[in-house]
Amino acid sequence: MSKRNIVISAINFFEGGPLSVLTDCLVFLNDSSYLNQYRFIALVHKKGLFDESEYANIAFIEFPKSRTSYAYRLYYEYFYFKSLAKEHNVFFWLSLHDMSPSLGNVSQAVYCHNPSPFNTLNFSDIYVQPTQFFFRLFYKYLYKINIKKNKYVIVQQLWIKNQFEAMFNLGRYKIIIAPPEVPKIESKYLEKSKKKLNNKEASRKVFFFPTFPRPFKNIEVICEAMRLLLEKKSQNVEVIITIDGSENKYSKAIIKKYKHLDNIRFIGLIKREEVYKHYSECDGLIFPSKLETWGLPLSEFKQFNKPMFVSNLPYAKETLGNYDFVSFFNPDDAVQLSELIINASENKLVFDKTDAIDYEQPFVNGWDELFETLLK
Repeated sequence: MSKRNIVISAINFFEGGPLSVLTDCLVFLNDSSYLNQYRFIALVHKKGLFDESEYANIAFIEFPKSRTSYAYRLYYEYFYFKSLAKEHNVFFWLSLHDMSPSLGNVSQAVYCHNPSPFNTLNFSDIYVQPTQFFFRLFYKYLYKINIKKNKYVIVQQLWIKNQFEAMFNLGRYKIIIAPPEVPKIESKYLEKSKKKLNNKEASRKVFFFPTFPRPFKNIEVICEAMRLLLEKKSQNVEVIITIDGSENKYSKAIIKKYKHLDNIRFIGLIKREEVYKHYSECDGLIFPSKLETWGLPLSEFKQFNKPMFVSNLPYAKETLGNYDFVSFFNPDDAVQLSELIINASENKLVFDKTDAIDYEQPFVNGWDELFETLLK
């Protein structure tokens, strides 16, 4: 019996979290029981991003022009992929990056991880990230093209499912909630953190925000809160932020405006292991982002059982679930954040009550459950 062909399309992934999602998917498929029935073809930006010897059971097709312009991306999705699907006699097509290609009668699903359609447009962003601004402006319409041709639409959270149902008039039964797998923090970092918690001698509180500079990450609310603390002569607090001004125009603007504040340390982008080290050494996490499909640092930092100051938004509450050490704040209110930081420095924090969400079906945990649902 010949095997049926399944395409995993991710021609726009080339770095960071999205590439990790693709890698995790392919690692699972390469050793899965699905190989008995199916042959997997991965459409990627560049084969060089992968050690093909580690993916002996995956066939790669690369599209190096996919990131040179949006015109190429649109051409592939809405014209070329139909002929590719026919050429390879594709049985099922999973698009991991938001867009639903035109494939004729091929059964398909799309993984929607970009929350741009739900972001409030801020016209000041056009000066710091013009490409991102205009792409966000049209992203809702890109999502909409062919979306009803999908057997399933995959999202990471319930609040996004509710938005998709309303925005695109999709049946709830067609929207799968698939939370991302959270990296398990190594015990050496957790043990180091416990020793710090037991050390009551440290007088200065240190808070941490790991981020890549995008306007919706809302870095400036932290900076404004720290400026207010200096005005109040509060000297026993420091914040570490992973930008240094070299990343893009947004970070450059932040550094130019706030580099004089000596209670903020801008350290630039760091490796994952260094992020874990800062998790273990800091006194708490500040997460002011206005828009996330999940908010992975929240899930990672939960494992340390230390305080978090987090945007009072649906994505954050859903990501945190049941957690005893969080205080929510209005992400536009630097005064409120500064008061939380002062309370932390004086050991007077009061935490908010949180609850885990009881998810409806279809709901999956991990790649195995996802493919079982997609292919049944």
